[in-house]
Order: sequence, then C-alpha cells, then structure tokens
Amino acid sequence: MTPTLQIVLDATDPHALVRFWAAALHYEVEDHTAVVDGLLAAGHLTPEEVLDDGDRRRFRDVAAARGAGPRLFVQRVPEPRTAKNRMHLDLQVGADAAPAEVERLVALGAQVLWTTADRGPVTTTLGDPEGNEFCVS
Repeated sequence: MTPTLQIVLDATDPHALVRFWAAALHYEVEDHTAVVDGLLAAGHLTPEEVLDDGDRRRFRDVAAARGAGPRLFVQRVPEPRTAKNRMHLDLQVGADAAPAEVERLVALGAQVLWTTADRGPVTTTLGDPEGNEFCVS
C-alpha cells in the first residue's frame, strides 16, 4: 500500500497557523464539527477540549486543512520554536510569479527573512506567523 502524506506542524496557536497555511496553499480549513459533536456526545471529549464558533465546533489543540497537495495538520505544543527547521516547505511558483507570491504571503502574515540566488534561481526565505521557515521560488 502506498502511504498518503500529511505534513504536521507544531504551533502555539494551531487555529491561527492553519488559517495562514490554508490561505498560503489555497487550501480549505477542515470543519470538524460532526466529529467533535460525536466525541462530545459519546463522552470522549470534554467541553474544555473544544472551541465553539457558533455553528462550528473545533478541537482546541489541533486543526487541519486540505487542498490539492498533502493534508496539513497543526497541533498545539507548549514550547515555542527554538532552533532552525530541520525540514521546510518550498513553494515553487516560477521566477515571474515569485515576487507577487512573496507579497501575497507577507500580506497574510509571513515575514521575509532573506533572498538569495546562491543555488540557482532567486529564492526568498520567509517565516510563517510562528517563525517556521519556508521558501518561495
């Protein structure tokens, strides 16, 4: 069986970070209302483990998004990021589209860290709202 790929990110605010990445990747944030309601009704979740947004209920400590690529799963961790990423995402949009894509991502909450062309194409390294590095080229 061929495995499916899910990318997991640690975060101090999983819901804010999943919204950023969903917008960045043109994904949709998953609606977990039915699952959460079922787990609450069965007594497997407590109300303290749930965020209630009116007609939508979410897990307090995890969030997810889906789109054309791998599923994105974001989980709450107690500690902040303290070192360089050992793995990062590369968003390859092409040289002509890259400057506008960087602008779009900055408007969503990313921060430009540096730009380089030392390995071929011009690549901009950014940090997401929690400081996780990713590249656009």
